[in-house]
Amino acid sequence: MTYHPKSDFLRVMIERGFLADCTDYLGLDEALIKGVVPAYIGFDATATSLHVGSLIQIMMLRWLQKTGHKPIVLMGGGTTKVGDPSFRADERPLLTEDQINANIDGIKQVFSHYVSFGDAAADAIMVNNAEWLDGLNYLEFLRDVGRHFSVNRMLSFESVKSRLDREQSLSFLEFNYMILQAYDFMELHRRYGCLMQMGGSDQWGNIVNGIDLTRRILDDQVFGLTSPLLTTSDGKKMGKSQDGAVWLNADLVSPYQFWQFWRNTTDADVGRFLKLYTEMPVDECERLGALEGQDINDAKIVLANEVTALLHGREAAEAAEATAREVFEKGGTGDDLPTLTLDAGELGDGISIVQLIVRSGLAKSGKDAKRLIAEGGAKLNDADLTDAGLFMTPDQLAEPIKLSAGKKRHALVKLG
Repeated sequence: MTYHPKSDFLRVMIERGFLADCTDYLGLDEALIKGVVPAYIGFDATATSLHVGSLIQIMMLRWLQKTGHKPIVLMGGGTTKVGDPSFRADERPLLTEDQINANIDGIKQVFSHYVSFGDAAADAIMVNNAEWLDGLNYLEFLRDVGRHFSVNRMLSFESVKSRLDREQSLSFLEFNYMILQAYDFMELHRRYGCLMQMGGSDQWGNIVNGIDLTRRILDDQVFGLTSPLLTTSDGKKMGKSQDGAVWLNADLVSPYQFWQFWRNTTDADVGRFLKLYTEMPVDECERLGALEGQDINDAKIVLANEVTALLHGREAAEAAEATAREVFEKGGTGDDLPTLTLDAGELGDGISIVQLIVRSGLAKSGKDAKRLIAEGGAKLNDADLTDAGLFMTPDQLAEPIKLSAGKKRHALVKLG
């Protein structure tokens, strides 16, 4: 990156590794210096929570506000009914309106931890694109908006080409998504003075479409900025763990599990993740990221603490660290481990150890649990577990037991 910005926001984006591309560096820089720039990122409501893969966009909105500008959180109540086809191998399952609204209610909980909402110039707002998309007249929309889109150009976008090159079906419903997203940008500009759309680099084509549509219909200039699509240094998609998605809502992934995800960061990613997911000074992020041996593990604890504190609060981060120390250094059980509580009535004569491993979330299936035991990766109360046929009676469960899968994943089982 050779551009040297004058605005705080662009400087932060470049220094901390958030910036993949921008439609007009100079024009955007000047707008950011001139006054408050409202900017948005859209989040489709495909689940009841966002996961760690969305955290880079959420942090961009946070930095936008911290540098004096206005974040617009756009919930895709309308676009979720269509589904974004970008770089997907298949069509998203269609959700009902009730499911979408329930998902939006779950997602809303996260943003208050990262941005401040209100009525002041730089206060964040949350809007739902169903407000303008649900009432569209199809024929008017085709005539007034659709005529500005070239199918030839839409077919040239990488997100569409990658699907067609693999000879995977792209429905007409999904093909409309990029037109609706472009319309969102224009509508946000018209209603709220929004000057910029941000998103992952897979959204580049959709963002450019919105800029072009706004220029054609309103004759106004707006901007686009994308972040890199993040993978970990070992090539895995950001936001996934061996147990599945790392959700941001505490009812889906506990603060301890969230903390543990960051503590397990590979050495090569520590410096980069400190810059992206914490607010620590860049020099300190780079210093910590360059550590080696036992020292890099200390840096991972700093990373886990800072990221967890932003989402769940400093107290939750400290409790997670204390639990980890109790579990790893002292061989204890810790107060904050994921816990499976069994009802004495359902227990009957007892339960198999394989079922306990599955129900506590340490394995996805009985087959996985048996393999874990056979390969020597399972422990019961810190002792090697070798018998997949072990049957736990109510007497044996009178005191809480600790199950472990490998060195880093643990759960408690107790009677309710």
